[in-house]
Amino acid sequence: MKKESTYPKDIFVHLPDLLRMEGYARGFSFLAKKQKVRSVLGGKHASKLRGRGMDFEEVRNYVPGDDIRNIDWKVTARTQVTHSKVFSEEKEKPALIIVDQSRSMFFGSQVKTKSVVAAEVAALAAFKIQKEGDRVGGMVYTEEGIDVVLPKRNKKNTLLFLERMVYHNHKLAEGKVGERQETLSEAMRKVKNIVTHDYLVIVISDFKDYSDRVIKYLSGLAQHNDLLLVKVSDPFERDIPKEKMIFGDGTKQLAIQGHKKQVQQKFQEGFDAGLKDFEAKMLKHRIPVFHVNTVDQVDEQIKNLFR
Repeated sequence: MKKESTYPKDIFVHLPDLLRMEGYARGFSFLAKKQKVRSVLGGKHASKLRGRGMDFEEVRNYVPGDDIRNIDWKVTARTQVTHSKVFSEEKEKPALIIVDQSRSMFFGSQVKTKSVVAAEVAALAAFKIQKEGDRVGGMVYTEEGIDVVLPKRNKKNTLLFLERMVYHNHKLAEGKVGERQETLSEAMRKVKNIVTHDYLVIVISDFKDYSDRVIKYLSGLAQHNDLLLVKVSDPFERDIPKEKMIFGDGTKQLAIQGHKKQVQQKFQEGFDAGLKDFEAKMLKHRIPVFHVNTVDQVDEQIKNLFR
């Protein structure tokens, strides 16, 4: 077992790092009504992020200027007087943030690991949602299990979520070798028992183990909730160094001739094909996918995506 102290600096996330994200939780929104027409939420995915809903409040006499789409024709027919439905803005949109801290996320080639970036994105989202006055909770999943912090409207709950992310992030130092389980599938199955409807659900992962079962869970979830996926990737996953490398999993080793153009091309084609397939399957169910990397500042990436 490799001790955490033997790893390079910034491989793990720390609570002060996540707490600092609160200062960056401004200048963007996850709700559609605040997005510019030509933003990343415009076009093919615009209608999936509904923003806050409208609750029916009452029926009153029609007033010139009322939207004719809100006329209550049943009441109008019964009373012979035109009536309009009145709606008030939905006061709450609870959020659940699902964060991948499994072993495939414990990788980074230049600045940060994917697991650290995922935790930072989650913290930024949690603080932003908290500032908007909504209940926010989270789920951290690993090969060893699933840790849930149910949505609540207080800072202590958000702090607890951050602490659980830090705990599981540091557990990656134990690095037990073994086959990757269907962690994402198990997490999404658990989400089904927590989320009802009209939630904002954010899933942050590299989605390495997405499957037909995961897609089924996601599509079902997206029918009654606002769902968005944040895919974390590292440049090394597509563009490998131009040199000879040896990869190992503790039991086997594989030599990669990265200096050969053909090998470079194969890696790029494989990554691009996998990404295209994933996005196509999500697009089929109108589920938006946003991309963040392990090199650029997380807060700047999120603001550019959701400004």
